[in-house]
Amino acid sequence: MTRSVTAAPPGRPAALTTQPRRRAALPLAVTGVLLLAVLSLFVGVSDVTPLSLLQVGADSQTRQIFLLSRLPRTISIVLAGAAMAICGLVMQMLVRNRFVEPSTIGTTEAAGLGLLTVTILAPGLPLIGKMLVAAMFALVSTLVFVRILRSLPLRSIVIVPLVGLMLSGIIASISTYVAFDHDLLQTLSAWMTGDFSGVIAGRYELLWIVAALTTAIYVAGDRFTVAGLGEQFTTNLGLNYRRTVAIGLFLVSIVTAVVVVVVGALPFLGLIVPNIVSLAMGDNLRKSLPWVAVVGAAFVLVCDIAGRIIRFPYEIPIGVVVGVVGAGLFLVLLLRKSARVG
Repeated sequence: MTRSVTAAPPGRPAALTTQPRRRAALPLAVTGVLLLAVLSLFVGVSDVTPLSLLQVGADSQTRQIFLLSRLPRTISIVLAGAAMAICGLVMQMLVRNRFVEPSTIGTTEAAGLGLLTVTILAPGLPLIGKMLVAAMFALVSTLVFVRILRSLPLRSIVIVPLVGLMLSGIIASISTYVAFDHDLLQTLSAWMTGDFSGVIAGRYELLWIVAALTTAIYVAGDRFTVAGLGEQFTTNLGLNYRRTVAIGLFLVSIVTAVVVVVVGALPFLGLIVPNIVSLAMGDNLRKSLPWVAVVGAAFVLVCDIAGRIIRFPYEIPIGVVVGVVGAGLFLVLLLRKSARVG
């Protein structure tokens, strides 16, 4: 009697054999993030420890520091890290290039320009209004980038991120000139450098919008995966390609604007995390999203804790730490992919 054996698709035997392991590993990864979050709660200049929280009274300064600063900061780190990593994955899928993310195609810079513009023209606008203006600028910049890509005769793996970096440079130059003309250079620098030290209760709540939008991205994950296969393939499956891309870019722009308004820019986060996850998970967005969110949150937590420890009792802004580490990993990924193509 001959046993029937179903062969694994060519080039993907490992994915089939390791799927149960990945499902089992995800709860362990979430547990690791929770442990990092607990560690983040008790790292800082103020002497806040679990024992001190149990011993002091409810109105003590230690408990106020914990509830008004440490806890909101840690929640913000997890939400912002997971959201920006997911935005990078969605953008890479829609643009069909592994080396793009909001900070390399001008989306982050445009959000900063929008925030600068509304600060000059309508400084009394509520925070939610400033966020919407920043999101509008971010969306326009992203659409400009996509339009430029469609007109390029050659869309190599290196040309696309270079075009995005040039667009980012142009927008950043405009922002710098406007800020200089209105004596707002220091303010602009503070906005464009990610920093969680100023996150307190009453200022971070906008990030819960990010949590809702990333949930929407997960629900529409299959549509974005299909759109990443190209316009013709998407149309043949009965989906409206342009509408799907527009929805994805809109969600990415809103999330980016919220993060920039609340904590500042987190460069290269949305680039390196999806690439690392894709090496193990492949290109299925629905399956990759939980891992991207977990790894993104863990990466930002580690960078933030390192920034608080390296020059203790002083603090290095998270944007600086993420930028240095992210830029190095970006070059490694770029050179690795270029060598493989060559």
